[in-house]
Amino acid sequence: MLPVNADLLGEVAPRQSGVRAQHQTWIIQEVGKSLVETLERYEINTPLRLAHFLAQTCHESDGYCTTEEYASGAAYEGRRDLGNTEPGDGRRFKGRGLIQLTGRANYTAAAGRLGIKLIDNPDLAAVPATSLLIACDFWREKNINAPCDRDDVIIVTRLVNGGLNGLDSRRGYLAKAKEALARLQAGQLPAGPGIPPTLHRGMQGEDVVRLQRALSDRNFSVTIDGSFGPGTETAVRNFQASIGLTVDGIVGPGTWSKLV
Repeated sequence: MLPVNADLLGEVAPRQSGVRAQHQTWIIQEVGKSLVETLERYEINTPLRLAHFLAQTCHESDGYCTTEEYASGAAYEGRRDLGNTEPGDGRRFKGRGLIQLTGRANYTAAAGRLGIKLIDNPDLAAVPATSLLIACDFWREKNINAPCDRDDVIIVTRLVNGGLNGLDSRRGYLAKAKEALARLQAGQLPAGPGIPPTLHRGMQGEDVVRLQRALSDRNFSVTIDGSFGPGTETAVRNFQASIGLTVDGIVGPGTWSKLV
């Protein structure tokens, strides 16, 4: 698994200022402490799964600025579909978590799976490390890894949101996450004199032009514009698959040797 940490969360998250920035930094640092082991436990451990998880949790948590919904929760009072059958349940079991857990029934179910006393102390769900667990537990319960493996942001968003609210925002975070993860992957490949440059999503320049021309010469559809965007990444992946290389969209020494 890639060495994901708080720095990666910070790359995906939007810049903030003042009190929001302070709270965002605290959440990111606290989540980062248990990020690798928690994601591995829930098999959110490939670049695509990681990218989609980061994109969705970043959107759902308002850019990692909160682990608790801003509304009071009063609107959920008496919502039997959420299991809110006792007075005060709406506020008591308001949305908490990087992907918000809402309602007594959902708190009860998650508490049973996670072994955390959320019913007696629902505020625990907003603790950053627990908020990460709640998001990963939800991810597994909804089997969201499957559409991640197909890079299907539409289905992933429907499973997380129930609809397509904030789809443009989620797409934007997904693009940022893919670029950040590509840099991590590229950093694990050999580099130095005599070794061709490692190229990945988000890069620009003459080396990218050379790559795009080589792909085009091999009849892989790609725009030759010097920008390593989604189209170039797709062409690289298709080329890698066609000759039996690891399909990761990263152009390292192995890919270069077969391409030129």
